[in-house]
Amino acid sequence: MSPAAAGAHGPDRCLHFEEIDSTNGEAMRRALAGEAGPLWVLADRQTSGRGRSGRSWTSPPGNLYASLLFLTSAPIAKVGQLSLVAGVATIDAIRGTGPLEPGETLRLKWPNDILIGAAKAGGILVESSTRGREERIVAVIGIGLNLASAPVEPGRAATYLAANGLTLSPREALCFLAREMDAWLKTWNDGAGFAAVREAWLARAGPVGEPLRVSANEGSMEGSFAGLDDEGALMIADGDGRVRRFTYGDVALANASPTGAAQKENDSP
Repeated sequence: MSPAAAGAHGPDRCLHFEEIDSTNGEAMRRALAGEAGPLWVLADRQTSGRGRSGRSWTSPPGNLYASLLFLTSAPIAKVGQLSLVAGVATIDAIRGTGPLEPGETLRLKWPNDILIGAAKAGGILVESSTRGREERIVAVIGIGLNLASAPVEPGRAATYLAANGLTLSPREALCFLAREMDAWLKTWNDGAGFAAVREAWLARAGPVGEPLRVSANEGSMEGSFAGLDDEGALMIADGDGRVRRFTYGDVALANASPTGAAQKENDSP
């Protein structure tokens, strides 16, 4: 019996494309044309997949490329929390399919990365827009998950689920993901339930005190992970114990070894 047949419930509404420029792009086009969602957009391949900060997202066949379109009444300041909501849901979806190989740790890295050990296995891109005079905001949550392969990027360790003991098709993975996204969006409740999301995110992330390096518009900082504030911003403590708040930036695990993690992935069958 496949994992999907073993109890996962897929999305009620899903558009499946063999090839598309970007699942986020298609979802937003439909939203601006009047689609209210909830609607999942799934693609076998993306020709112009996107990550954060305008980065391209390599999209070979066999991996998951999916975006969820919906409307939210959350204040615009809280829409960024959806990256954390989606991270929790993605971790829970992967856990629901079965265990990783012994010794491998599945975890989150702020604000939007899914890691296995120190290697990236997936990412999240949240985009939003307003539509006419509607009070609600159009939200699109894009999720890319390395199922069957991982891109090779210099200086960035990457891995994929099949190399760590989990074999899933994109459709099977989406079945688990749609169920968990629905549950965690209800918990988030347009931002009113973020405290529960924050607690769940911290339980799935690295430990407080973990060395991190943050690169943001205002410069770089090395310090130790000091948790998330009540709105979901990253808190970093410097060597003197002073805590700095980040609402945006690229985070690296200071003790990670990209070369070693990438080598493990390349050596996997």
